[in-house]
Amino acid sequence: MNAGADLAAIRERRPLVHQITNYVVMNETANATLALGALPVMAHALQEVEEMASAAAALVLNIGTLSDEWVEAMLAAGRAANRSGAPVVLDPVGAGATTYRTETARRLLGELDVAVVRGNSAEIATLAGQEAEIRGVEAVGSAGGPGLARQAADTLGCVAAVTGPVDHVSDGERDHSVSNGHELLGTVTGTGCMATAITGCFLAVRPDDPFEAAAEALVAFGVAGEDAAKQAKGPGSFHVAIYDALYGLDPATLDSRAKIG
Repeated sequence: MNAGADLAAIRERRPLVHQITNYVVMNETANATLALGALPVMAHALQEVEEMASAAAALVLNIGTLSDEWVEAMLAAGRAANRSGAPVVLDPVGAGATTYRTETARRLLGELDVAVVRGNSAEIATLAGQEAEIRGVEAVGSAGGPGLARQAADTLGCVAAVTGPVDHVSDGERDHSVSNGHELLGTVTGTGCMATAITGCFLAVRPDDPFEAAAEALVAFGVAGEDAAKQAKGPGSFHVAIYDALYGLDPATLDSRAKIG
């Protein structure tokens, strides 16, 4: 675990993280990326995504508000990122809720070289071929454990990061559990999408080890959630405080605060 060193690298290099994401969280994920120290660009027009993805250090694909045009843009950007060597992280928002979302997520995983898929237990279980219950974009029922992350990594052929009260990351051989975070993270729309954006930031400086990059990102975001909760009176003030907390993360102490197994 080198979360502190990689956070310092993000702030030193200021990598460009191209995000094709959803209308609900576009502002949130851009601000979270910028607060951490990377540079966000939220380009989704088919006419420019290949050029933008080729110039980026990482690509984030988020299917939260889908349309056919955006799906084609995601595929074009993903292929460009694959050609340039930029790692791709996929957030399969609501996979399992509708056929369109599920088939789109599977298409992206099937046609692109995805480094990390980050989702809740129901989304990841659906893509791994397991039974899951999802209501809208929220998982219902018990959270996925390390077994789900490992099976998903084996089935999907990429690192699986399953977030919940305890996060689980696996590449099919190695496993991490991350217990950082706070319950207020579940009260603000878009925190899962922020976690995916932060994963893109860490992948940008550690493309050679997506397993460690994904775990480090969840540690960093979880620690920021803990710090934000200390200042918050509820979901509204927590939403504001999370950006300050990401900005204030200390690379020198981040590893010592990791609750990782």
